[in-house]
Amino acid sequence: MSNISANLKYLRKKNGLTQQQFADNMEIKRSLIGAYEEDRAEPKYDLLKKIAEYFELTIDEFINEKINDNWKPKPKSQGSNLRVLSISVDKDDNENIELVPVKASAGYLNGFSDPQYIQELPRFQLPIPSLKQGTYRAFEIKGDSMLPIQSGSIIIGEYLENWNDIKIGDTYVIISKNEGVVYKRAGNKFKEDRELKLISDNKVYDPYAIPAEDILEIWKAKAYFSTALPDPTPEPTIETLSTMMAQMQKSISQLNKN
Repeated sequence: MSNISANLKYLRKKNGLTQQQFADNMEIKRSLIGAYEEDRAEPKYDLLKKIAEYFELTIDEFINEKINDNWKPKPKSQGSNLRVLSISVDKDDNENIELVPVKASAGYLNGFSDPQYIQELPRFQLPIPSLKQGTYRAFEIKGDSMLPIQSGSIIIGEYLENWNDIKIGDTYVIISKNEGVVYKRAGNKFKEDRELKLISDNKVYDPYAIPAEDILEIWKAKAYFSTALPDPTPEPTIETLSTMMAQMQKSISQLNKN
């Protein structure tokens, strides 16, 4: 994020704003503006987004471009939801697949656009030709909402730049401010002014929706690996039968309401 301080100072002055005036617009203390412009601190994601929108920039432009009198914005494609993407490469300049384990999920919400944070994640590559084209990241999932894929499995996702490419029924790793890192099926096509419906494969869990403005990144699931080998289909137990009955009762009740 080495360009943030210089870009912020340049844009503020170009718009004829004092540090206090801009701080008032951002609803923060003036001392924070000074710290950001002197590169003594870095704004968190929500503030970065607010600053970029104020100057009519994408976050990617605000962070990665050197904005000055000679700078010209790149043409923006229609329907593209551009997000900051940090990657790491090996000694031959090949992209790594960074692993986000469960214990690192909370930190990922703040560090997903920070190259230093990404460099500190475990990294690997796979000798699979179909995973050579594109940018991939791996996420460890937890819980039983996506059975039969077991908790602790690693989902390898391809970075989805244009969220309009979401397909109903396909699985995605969704990074959002309120839900964190989740692995779900898409229940509807994405539109910027709508919510994204997420569906669990385990029918015990109800579908739910998250607002578009809460979404930080979307990764389309391409593969997974797990240390839990599949067991033969077990005989139904009292617990599984009870769960099935509860789900049936819930479905019947919903039909009656309709």
